[in-house]
Amino acid sequence: MRYLSVLLLSLLPLLAQAVEVGERLAPWTLLDQFDQAYSLDDQTRTLLVARGMDGAKLVKEALQDRPKGYLEARHTVFVADIQRMPALIAKMFAIPAMRDYNYRVLLDRDARVATRYAGAEDKVLWLQLDNGRLVAQQEYATAAALREALEKAPH
Repeated sequence: MRYLSVLLLSLLPLLAQAVEVGERLAPWTLLDQFDQAYSLDDQTRTLLVARGMDGAKLVKEALQDRPKGYLEARHTVFVADIQRMPALIAKMFAIPAMRDYNYRVLLDRDARVATRYAGAEDKVLWLQLDNGRLVAQQEYATAAALREALEKAPH
């Protein structure tokens, strides 16, 4: 019985509805590393989602040496799924370190946003939006490829 319960719980993420091209993304609001709220709106053109630490590191490397406001100028927001990070580590070390970043990190502490968008744990998911609708999606496995895509993004 215990085995069956574990199996069913492990399959739950597969049952989540993945957003399809042409669909409007459901609204959400998250706090950033400064506890400032951000709500997804129709002005957002690109949504970057890191579902694990490896993806977040790719974003950090891709944005290294980029000026403050770089993502905002491209109407891009970055969501980091930190729900698996122990709360004490997040509060004492990780989030204070993020305050030194020159970009905004929207923190998905309860996995209520990042899990809406299917993607690999070790990659960065790029969702291209037009007035809140998904028009394309792609995953990036290297910081160089992500940086190149960001450079080409309209601003």
